[in-house]
Amino acid sequence: MPKLILSMDGLVLKEIALTKERTSIGRKPHNDIQIDNLAISGEHAAIVTILKDSFLEDLNSTNGTYVNGQPVKKHFLKDNDVVELGKYRLKFVADAVAPASAEYEKSPPLDIPAPAVSGQAPVPRSPTDTQVGMRPTTEYSTMASSPQSSAIGSVRILSGGNAGKSLELSKTLTTLGKPGVQVAVITRRPQGYFLTHVEGAHFPVVNGRTLDAQAYPLADHDVIELAGVRMEFVLKA
Repeated sequence: MPKLILSMDGLVLKEIALTKERTSIGRKPHNDIQIDNLAISGEHAAIVTILKDSFLEDLNSTNGTYVNGQPVKKHFLKDNDVVELGKYRLKFVADAVAPASAEYEKSPPLDIPAPAVSGQAPVPRSPTDTQVGMRPTTEYSTMASSPQSSAIGSVRILSGGNAGKSLELSKTLTTLGKPGVQVAVITRRPQGYFLTHVEGAHFPVVNGRTLDAQAYPLADHDVIELAGVRMEFVLKA
């Protein structure tokens, strides 16, 4: 599993395994990684980890977040990247064993939102307008056999320039959204499909309810709104 090595002035302070889907970094004590220094904002940055992929997002910090000397707002972390927060350094170390092969999910971007489609039955969950085809999708392993995992999910675009098109969610990880606006990922697990917020000031919406930082289990016919695009999750055997 990926980890961070926290250091200051060349002295290693601690190692932090990225065991959570969202790891917060900041000065306030509620953060997963607390750095008690005035150069660090109360809620400075966050790292979202999905399988072997980790995404860094600066949370509008006062002094900024840097990776390898360059200021970033959102960044896909790679092995040995160094995140700089003031005088502190967080070295990102990926898993020692890399997947044998990587496959990429490429889809046309979705952009212009369209009026809501009539006849959509709301479900007590949350919708999000999303755009498909942001970041490469990597397939890491074969899903364990279970009734839920044997069903293949897909998303049907309800609004925007790609309305009417469908994207099959056959990969382990599919990224949706618009870089710099809003990005989320759908992961395929033995227990089913889960939607997780990755970057952006606003969280995805499913069936009219705004999600939080936790992974959200998708159900058949959930309506997702992300980055100005509306889509429907469909599960088929």
